[in-house]
Amino acid sequence: MNGTGSTVGGEKALAGKVVLVAGASRGGARAIAVELGRAGATVYVTGRTGRGKASETGRPAETVEQTAELVTAAGGEGVAAVVDHLEADQVRALAERVDREQGRLDILVNAIWGGEHLVERGKKMWECDLDQGRRMLQLGVETYYVTSHYMLPLLIRRPGGLVVELTDGTEEFNRGNYRAPFFFDLAKFAPFRMTWALAEEMKEYGCTALNLAPGWMRTEAMLDAFRITEENWHEGCKVDPTFAISETPVFTARAVTSLATDPDVTRHNGTSLSVGTLAKEYGFTDADGSAPDSVRYFQEFMRTGHAPNADDYR
Repeated sequence: MNGTGSTVGGEKALAGKVVLVAGASRGGARAIAVELGRAGATVYVTGRTGRGKASETGRPAETVEQTAELVTAAGGEGVAAVVDHLEADQVRALAERVDREQGRLDILVNAIWGGEHLVERGKKMWECDLDQGRRMLQLGVETYYVTSHYMLPLLIRRPGGLVVELTDGTEEFNRGNYRAPFFFDLAKFAPFRMTWALAEEMKEYGCTALNLAPGWMRTEAMLDAFRITEENWHEGCKVDPTFAISETPVFTARAVTSLATDPDVTRHNGTSLSVGTLAKEYGFTDADGSAPDSVRYFQEFMRTGHAPNADDYR
């Protein structure tokens, strides 16, 4: 296996595998879909933003069709589907389509979010807008269990199925640090319990469910927020010095591919893992050759209140 987990003995490591990456219009999920395609998988990519159809985030620039094209260009087979994962009928129809076209599902990546615009920083729970808080929980929690409800009957047909649920921070980190405000904290902690429950229910089928915590990803939206590009991303450190530990979405994508190609991945069933920790285990790096350990970095930042030297955590 190479550093990205995409090939074994020169062969595509995921050839013949069928994947669903939910929430893959952009960001980390797009990179995951592309990397899994590079490993030879057929990847269904879903999201609310398609050509001529934007989501509530207001970002029409990136679409599921573009992601599917990138998957195919990388060496896999990309299949685009505009799906709102809060709409049960749409998710049911997606499951029926995958069953009809492939007859199987090997990997499910739940990477839906789109709730950043709802986060009200600096407010107490009772000061937050209740409707915005409810919407955040729908996007960060309900989408996950609706998707799993309809897709897992396909996945458990064969031993070796894998569910990866992305969240913000590991279970250990979030348990010890309040991820304010209230609704954001709840939205980012609930997936740990969901994954633990799925791990219990799926293990008799020889399948695995785990949580994966990326670091601070330089997604399209994040770069826009800092008014920078990937080429000059270090300029963002002038706004926030902790941005020095940030990483490209490729780093998380390589983590998922490493997990997906690990024949002993069941040892991680029910666990919460960080991308930085997995980089040490599997030997992959970010696009620039570094391996940022964001969890360890932010543990030190939370302890001291000062931004550590990011070079010591790469």
